[in-house]
Amino acid sequence: MELAEEKLGEHHLDEKQVVDVVVRFAGDSGDGMQLTGSNFTEATALYGNDLSTFPDFPAEIRAPVGATFGVSAFQIYFGSEDVTTAGDALDVLVAMNPAALTTNIHNLVKGGLLIVDRGAFSAKNLAKAKYENNPLDDGSLEDYRVLDIDISAQVLAAVEPYKLGHKAALRCKNMWTLGLVMWLFDRDRNPTIASLGAKFSSKPDIAEANIAALNAGHAYGETAELPSGVHVYKVPKAKVAPGTYRNITGTTALAWGLIAASELADIDLVFASYPITPASNLLHELAKRKQFRINTFQAEDEIAAVCAAMGASFAGALGVTSSAGPGIALKAEGIALAAAAELPLVVVNTQRGGPSTGLPTKTEQSDFNMALFGRHGDTPMPVIAAATPADCFEVAIEAARLATRYMTPIMLLSDGYLANAAEPWQIPDVDRLPRFPVKHHSEAEGFKPSLRNKDTLARVWAKPGTPGLEHRIGGIERSFETGDISYDPANHQLMTDLRRDKVQGISKDIPKQEVCLGEEQARLAVVGWGSTYGAIHQAVKRARAEGLSVSHIHVRYLSPLPANLGELLAGFDKVLVPEMNTGQFVRHIRAEFLIDADGLNKVAGQPFKIGEILAAIHEKLATGESNE
Repeated sequence: MELAEEKLGEHHLDEKQVVDVVVRFAGDSGDGMQLTGSNFTEATALYGNDLSTFPDFPAEIRAPVGATFGVSAFQIYFGSEDVTTAGDALDVLVAMNPAALTTNIHNLVKGGLLIVDRGAFSAKNLAKAKYENNPLDDGSLEDYRVLDIDISAQVLAAVEPYKLGHKAALRCKNMWTLGLVMWLFDRDRNPTIASLGAKFSSKPDIAEANIAALNAGHAYGETAELPSGVHVYKVPKAKVAPGTYRNITGTTALAWGLIAASELADIDLVFASYPITPASNLLHELAKRKQFRINTFQAEDEIAAVCAAMGASFAGALGVTSSAGPGIALKAEGIALAAAAELPLVVVNTQRGGPSTGLPTKTEQSDFNMALFGRHGDTPMPVIAAATPADCFEVAIEAARLATRYMTPIMLLSDGYLANAAEPWQIPDVDRLPRFPVKHHSEAEGFKPSLRNKDTLARVWAKPGTPGLEHRIGGIERSFETGDISYDPANHQLMTDLRRDKVQGISKDIPKQEVCLGEEQARLAVVGWGSTYGAIHQAVKRARAEGLSVSHIHVRYLSPLPANLGELLAGFDKVLVPEMNTGQFVRHIRAEFLIDADGLNKVAGQPFKIGEILAAIHEKLATGESNE
């Protein structure tokens, strides 16, 4: 409520210029809301605003028209200052039908702008959304500025010259709406027009109809007599470091990071995967990049995928596989085999709501325990997590570096929010990216597969079939001395300890943990990992602006943890750990460092809102004051 009043005050003080805005497009899964949001995001990025997006997909491939569980939405938060989340309360809501209205209206600030398609508010659609009366007529929306337009009728008139037919013509509603919103925020339509021309190059009538609808929506905003309070928003450009930027999703950043890693390591990369939501797009993106040292393979199942990737690593390439929670569970035996055979393997886990099929299109962080411990036997493996869509690029490179340097499988944690969300990314100078060229073992004299680097404890990596380097490895325990099969009890103890020590030794090869916002000693540390970064960062920023003694610590390396993390946390009176699960990382923190950390847990399939974490900060610090 505080946030709503604050934003309403902003509009009252300066109706034409605001620092930031949150817009959400919502409609049926067939209404093209994702395309609308993507085009608006592109126009906003070209305008020069900082931004973050949140595509929110329904789980059903094609839900019944008008059903609340079939609502597809796209949210964008953009402004002139640093933007790290897709925003909390909405300033503008575009609702294409009653279902979109009822599932999203509670997020619109009082005084916010509501754009609705009256043409979709039929008795049938109202009943599906469980409205007893039409909310456009019963006064229930009086807290908002309502722009009530029969968009369906407007679109049919705009595209009539193209004779598409009633159903095809109505598919242009999203472009008409986009045109209106582009007028509302003073965005350039030309990139969208060019994009539509390219997208429908084989169907020029469809392209022209969509462009006509886009222009008609824009013209409506310019010429129609709109209700009082509906005005063009002016959002100043963001001040950013000089460079070349592009919008990037977490999935694209991961793919490009893996491509960069193969170049930096001077090694071929084999990506073997099986389709699963929300991880499938990583395979799609890499399959399009065959001009690089990338080979992709769609396996018949999850087990085949991890084994194929591991086979590629045995042959001397870097094997990579990916999935979401259910698929990672199926890969567990293969991952343990990679650990026993000591082969480099990158496992990308794009987490989703669980358990089982759960919420396949929604986001969660509930695979933390499985990443650290979800294998039979004592099978430690390093685990790292990306914090933002752009961060996925660097994390993919780091995963490849650690896997090849330490001859180990490694799990890279992303999630559905990071995979689909987008933000501006400054394209790096590739010549400045640190290289870590892989050198396969080449000396035949005295060769045995158990030879190790005494610093990293990594086993040598020899290509099988090379004269003089022929060898076998596998899942049965191997002799520390020779690499041959061994059932000796003392040897198994030695090898188990060695595999543990090798992974733990990685803590000497990763950066020390730093505070990303605030001081190294304060009353409260808010500690996060993964995609909670944006919401935590903004919440801590606002809390510090209020004068509260709070800092933000975000952990990339989850196993092993940074060597100084325990010492760093000891400098705070209280520790709060927000995560999208029932408290998995906070329990790990308590166990490792014997500190009294508290969790803030959310398992709703939706990312944290800034306000939720800010409220927890206030409560945590207020509790401390009452006890003093």
